[in-house]
Amino acid sequence: MAGNTTLKPTTNPKVERPRLYKVMLLNDDYTPREFVIMVLKAVFRMSEDTGYRVMMTAHKLGTSVVMVAARDIAETKAQEAVDLAKAADFPLMFTTEPEE
Repeated sequence: MAGNTTLKPTTNPKVERPRLYKVMLLNDDYTPREFVIMVLKAVFRMSEDTGYRVMMTAHKLGTSVVMVAARDIAETKAQEAVDLAKAADFPLMFTTEPEE
């Protein structure tokens, strides 16, 4: 048995990281700033300052990235935020899109 020198090929399966998704805040001219910041704090665990900066970025540019996460987390958070806004009769909108 000492003369057996055949090597078994080893395969290392490549495991791809799951694609990340961005949660985007869309600007609207109807939802009060205080409510937007409250939603960012409640759903996305942001501080008052960070929430204000994210909200102002959306106000100036039309959209703002709120967070980047796995698809299911991003979609759940975006839906939770939209549901809060709907419950308060505001048109505040959050969407998700794949990160490039």
